[in-house]
Amino acid sequence: MNKNPIIPFLLIIFLGIGLVFLLSGEGATDDGEGEETASTEESGGGEEGGADSGDVDAEGIARDNCASCHGQDFSGGMGPALAGTGLGEDEFHDIVLNGQGSMPSFDGQLGDEEITALYEFFTN
Repeated sequence: MNKNPIIPFLLIIFLGIGLVFLLSGEGATDDGEGEETASTEESGGGEEGGADSGDVDAEGIARDNCASCHGQDFSGGMGPALAGTGLGEDEFHDIVLNGQGSMPSFDGQLGDEEITALYEFFTN
């Protein structure tokens, strides 16, 4: 009845590491394919529908940078709703670049063209 205590410990460690690699690999594969398909479809329809400004995929930028706080449909979450805020373009640009309240600054992460495209996306 002399059990080796190291075997269960090693088994748990190896299973845990394997599970982490399995889940991280699966998540990266699913997200990458889904986003590429969605952005390809959106950019094709965006030029006609006005969702994109030039070559900028405003909806993709919004999903990547805004949805985690403002909700997947941008109707509000931890942050306020983004459509119909009544902000002017200059005020919107200033808030995105410098942040406000609990909203972080996106200075250096988003350029002027991208911020303008976001403003147009949320006001149209």
